[in-house]
Amino acid sequence: MTDNPRALLGRLFQAAVAAADPAVCLPAHLPARPKGRTVVLGAGKAAASMARAVEQNWPEPMEGLVVTRYGHGLPTRHIEVIQAAHPVPDAAGEAAAARILAMAEGLAADDLLLVLISGGGSSLLSLPSPGLSLAHKQAVNQALLHSGAPIDQMNVVRKHLSAIKGGWLAAAAAPAQVVSLLISDVPGDDPAIIASGPTVADPSTFAQARDILAHYDITPPAAVAAHLAAAEIETPKPGDPRLARCRTTLIATPARSIEAAAALAVASGYTVELLGDDLEGEARELGAQHGQLALSRQAMGLDAGGGTALLSGGETTVTVRGTGRGGRNVEYLAGLALALGGAPGINAFAGDTDGIDGTEDNAGAFIAPDTLARAAAAGLDPGTLLANNDAYGLFSALDDLLICGPTLTNVNDFRAILIDPL
Repeated sequence: MTDNPRALLGRLFQAAVAAADPAVCLPAHLPARPKGRTVVLGAGKAAASMARAVEQNWPEPMEGLVVTRYGHGLPTRHIEVIQAAHPVPDAAGEAAAARILAMAEGLAADDLLLVLISGGGSSLLSLPSPGLSLAHKQAVNQALLHSGAPIDQMNVVRKHLSAIKGGWLAAAAAPAQVVSLLISDVPGDDPAIIASGPTVADPSTFAQARDILAHYDITPPAAVAAHLAAAEIETPKPGDPRLARCRTTLIATPARSIEAAAALAVASGYTVELLGDDLEGEARELGAQHGQLALSRQAMGLDAGGGTALLSGGETTVTVRGTGRGGRNVEYLAGLALALGGAPGINAFAGDTDGIDGTEDNAGAFIAPDTLARAAAAGLDPGTLLANNDAYGLFSALDDLLICGPTLTNVNDFRAILIDPL
């Protein structure tokens, strides 16, 4: 139990992030040195910190290139770091992806390709299929981001518009040994979904990509529609001999980060209930569900004398209908606060472990029993703001945002609800 729930919530988030720090979780998974060259390639929000961890723990020589989000770079000695746009790709990401693919080609059987993959890689590693342009991919990506489609469906489409994702990077490196180290940011930790699986066999199909766009009523540019309809060259499938020397290891996952936070919550006097590390769905709706759950847990624990911490992870979605500054974690919290209705003794935090909630400058935000009262005093209507996808504006006005900057890792969202007995 704590007399400063906001501070504890912040420490729980920090514990979750620290468990996924590449400096901590990467070194033990490095492979043996090859007889030939060592080439290090990578993409994602943690790519620069992963590259630096490799350099600090790998005997020279090595060479390589990784691409990360703007503002997520770090100085390195041998592995070049390029910064590009996320979540909508740009020309810098396209150029970096082309260079990465070229560096993988021509490797020999005695060479090692060490691939560092983390969340965000789908947008950062953007190399359109032949016949498509960056503008085509940008249009489809923007439409998917606004549709509310879950990440696995988004990445099925992305893989079938790409010359490097969906196993194509590994296929280009054959016959070299390919070792991929992954930091998971997707529900279920499927390597084929993380960054759209550039070194993993792809079980999805062109037909599925077409169906996903149709399901969300997305009309792609004509060139994209023609490409998906032609379905000329499928992505490498399970059993493809070009991927026979590929090995993939998950070095950090949402579950491990939640476990680290759970240990701290227990040490702070709370009983922990894990709601899952792979929760999906509309952010505001999940927040409302968790609000009802928190109220029921508080009622059940009236005579227990101790507090309960509800912890969860995963990646919710936001269907954009308004014009505000959103973010899935602040939308979750707005839905949670409205469901709690100012109930005493319940405090919560939700944030993205990469330090950026969507495209904004905050990692997440806090709510407390007085959140709705303070909003009313400030002349704010949380329901109206949420309907306009402007939960960011709500929590910014209340000074309840957590702004910590990029954490240089990414194991998806972290949510914690502290329930104290009445």
